[in-house]
Amino acid sequence: MKFLFFAGCKIENYLKHYETASRAVLGALGVELVDVELNCCGYPVRHQNIPASILSAARNLALASKHHLDILTPCKCCFGNLKYAISRLREDAELRKKINALLEREGLFWEEGIQVKHLLSVLYHDVGLEAIQAKVKNPFQEVKIAPHYGCHALRPSRVVQFDNPLAPTLFEKLVEVTGAESVSWERRLECCGNPLWERNNSLSLYMMRKKLENAQDAGADFICVACTYCQIQFDQVRAGQTEEYHNRLPSILYPQLLGLSMGLEENLLGIEKNAIDSQHLTRYCQSYHQGLDGQRSKGGKND
Repeated sequence: MKFLFFAGCKIENYLKHYETASRAVLGALGVELVDVELNCCGYPVRHQNIPASILSAARNLALASKHHLDILTPCKCCFGNLKYAISRLREDAELRKKINALLEREGLFWEEGIQVKHLLSVLYHDVGLEAIQAKVKNPFQEVKIAPHYGCHALRPSRVVQFDNPLAPTLFEKLVEVTGAESVSWERRLECCGNPLWERNNSLSLYMMRKKLENAQDAGADFICVACTYCQIQFDQVRAGQTEEYHNRLPSILYPQLLGLSMGLEENLLGIEKNAIDSQHLTRYCQSYHQGLDGQRSKGGKND
């Protein structure tokens, strides 16, 4: 199983441990990632210049086509914009003609065929829950997780085709394969507030706080994300706020959660790079190991 890996600009510059954790987990599951020099997905300019955004995305798609590889990205904004570009190029012949005329200057060409998949989609549909379950060595017990989908995974549903936009279950099942309990919470599909950061900070923080309160009220120990912007909001933005925000449940990236349950080294998963302390999850794994070792020792003595 092989994919062209598309990290995206934000991950490369602000959340490198999301990439390293994703690579570690995918490698352990037998997924091969191919690295090619790519450009921005185009999302940051989409609301200023749609053709420029689509051109940026189309260039990446054309490069993937040149290598005969589907794209895997852990960033939901990149996922959403690449899927949006495919939708527009497919439906608008005139736009497609103009974009390909520009790509032709580099010897590139966009044509239908290349798929864009988010990390969670690859894990769920391509790798599969059974294959993941077989790799879980340290299943979590009595750990409650609030999965947070993120806007670009689900909307617009006709374009992204990630899961049922009103009642998704994919993320919950991926959380549960680690042994953790997936809690149901009312605000799980709402925006994290990050798109408003540095535009309306008070509203951005209000949206985040309401989500954290809701997840905590539902009994969650952690909020779990698989979106670059959501993790920046729940982890890095929150770390710069008052202690009131710190005392609420920490955020962990899904490949970190999965990697811990698979017994991968913490340094590969970048747990220590999370701004809000999530070390007690790793301490749980350590206590799990100690418990197993104690049981084995006791069993050995009985023999």
